[in-house]
Order: sequence, then C-alpha cells, then structure tokens
Amino acid sequence: MANQRLIYGFHAVNARLWQNPKSITELYVQEGKNDARTRDVLEKAANENVRVHFVIAVAITTRCESCISVHAAAAAKAGATESEIASALATAIALNAGAAYTYALRALEAVDAQR
Repeated sequence: MANQRLIYGFHAVNARLWQNPKSITELYVQEGKNDARTRDVLEKAANENVRVHFVIAVAITTRCESCISVHAAAAAKAGATESEIASALATAIALNAGAAYTYALRALEAVDAQR
C-alpha cells in the first residue's frame, strides 16, 4: 500500500491508462460525465481490469439527498450496471455504517425511477 498514489484529472488518468495500465487499480468517475472521451477511458479501464467507482458513494456518505438523486439518476442514465451501483453503495455503507444504508436505499429508488 505504501506505493499507492492518487492521480487527478482526465488527461493524467488517460495517459497513465495507455502508458502503464497496470499501475492503475481503481478509478473514481462522476456519473454525469458521459461524453465520448469518458466512455473511452471507462472502456480502456474495463479492458485492463481496473475497478471503477462512481461518486454516488460520496453523496451517500455526506447524506446529501439532492446529490444522491442527481448522481443516482446520472449513473443509471450513463449505463452503470446494477453491480457497479451496488459496489458504490457498499463502499458508502462500509464507510458510514447505518446512516449510509438508509441513504443507499434512497439512491436505489432514484435509480429505479430513472429506468
């Protein structure tokens, strides 16, 4: 774990995925960014077995109801699978216990409403 580093920004992540994909193990993505270049990065990440997290987990841990609705709907609209959404929700629950569970249910309701 001592060798782990965070890199920020689309261009830095994209360059690293192409130059040294094994150096990236996890990627955090804002669901609403559903443009062609983001889809390309997500596809490359999937091909390299990079675990992708959607930022809906942040909305849940901060208990921001309007943020949850926006990010859950954006995740569904962007084509996030139920497994991907569940993984993000599980991360939030692990970080924030009982309160996150309650808010995670609200996120699932927002996803269902979008579909």
